[in-house]
Amino acid sequence: MKKIILLSAALVTFILATAQTVKTKPAAKPAVPVLKTLNDSASYAVGVSVANFYKQQGVKKLNTALVSRAINDILGNKKPLIDDAAANTVMNNYMTMLQAEKSKSTIVAGEKFLEKNKLKPGVKTTASGLQYEVITEGTGEKPTAADSVTCHYRGTFLDGKGFDNSYDRGQPITFALSGVIPGWTEGLQLMSVGSKYKFYIPYKLGYGAFDYMTIPGGSMLTFEVELLEVRKKM
Repeated sequence: MKKIILLSAALVTFILATAQTVKTKPAAKPAVPVLKTLNDSASYAVGVSVANFYKQQGVKKLNTALVSRAINDILGNKKPLIDDAAANTVMNNYMTMLQAEKSKSTIVAGEKFLEKNKLKPGVKTTASGLQYEVITEGTGEKPTAADSVTCHYRGTFLDGKGFDNSYDRGQPITFALSGVIPGWTEGLQLMSVGSKYKFYIPYKLGYGAFDYMTIPGGSMLTFEVELLEVRKKM
């Protein structure tokens, strides 16, 4: 019994000593402000701006030591490891690689769809890979790549979700065939005025591997197009 009492007393003594130590531990000093001057704030703001921009482009990791070295080299008038032309080439290649990785699943899904779609009755495939089917065949003139056309159209993604529709706006659109995506430039030249076709456009004949406004990079696009008028180049 005495041993138990002694042990309990020792435990109480230890707890009290520990509590006293915790109470008397000096408070941590407040962190010294990093941004002491306007130049400090501007320097940090530049970093925030650059980091946010490239993060939005899909860049998830950079060697910040080399980023800092490049900045110091340029601002210190030192010879950089690569010149402007090489830097532009590197960034173009790097961003293309990132976009290709981001768009890979979308590209693969589109390619699988087109492989099956080309076997359907009524679907024709051109040498470029454009697929189309005739809904209504007109009897008017056909445009050339140098002409402008007026048409109604409805654009949808692979999942059937619409992204653009002139019918909803209640007004057809007029444009030069030389100023639109390759799939439209090629496809509309197959049509006569009064025709209505359905185009299945591979991403390479559409907006490519990069995101374009609301269109994800690598998207295979479907368009129902009604050719209303051809305006010959004067």
